[in-house]
Amino acid sequence: MSGVEAVHSRHRFVAAVTAALISLTAVSACASKSDDESSSKSTENAEAITITIKGDTVDPNGKRYDLDLNQSVTLTIDADEAGELHVHSKPEQEIEYDAGTSTHELSFDKPGIVAVESHALEKTILEFKVD
Repeated sequence: MSGVEAVHSRHRFVAAVTAALISLTAVSACASKSDDESSSKSTENAEAITITIKGDTVDPNGKRYDLDLNQSVTLTIDADEAGELHVHSKPEQEIEYDAGTSTHELSFDKPGIVAVESHALEKTILEFKVD
């Protein structure tokens, strides 16, 4: 093989390896994206949410909802005993509720993730993703 043929052969080899690496990177990026998407919390738009608290069982249990800035959301709380929810917004809010069914309106004027928790049950009931 002459020197020129060796150089061309090496260039073809480098081009083939580069193409293979680019293909693998593209496939890997697609796989990573779908893995990340499946592990992220699912969200749905919120307008009215029912929270059921029976004993130490809560529904929803950590679900995330999308909410626009200043969008109003109605929480209907159905509880077997009185309690309090903590809304970790700025400023923080507390929702006191009695046994039975009660409704409460919320809205947020700052973007971010807002957790709604029951400290007595040590559970995050839901989160709002506010945009």
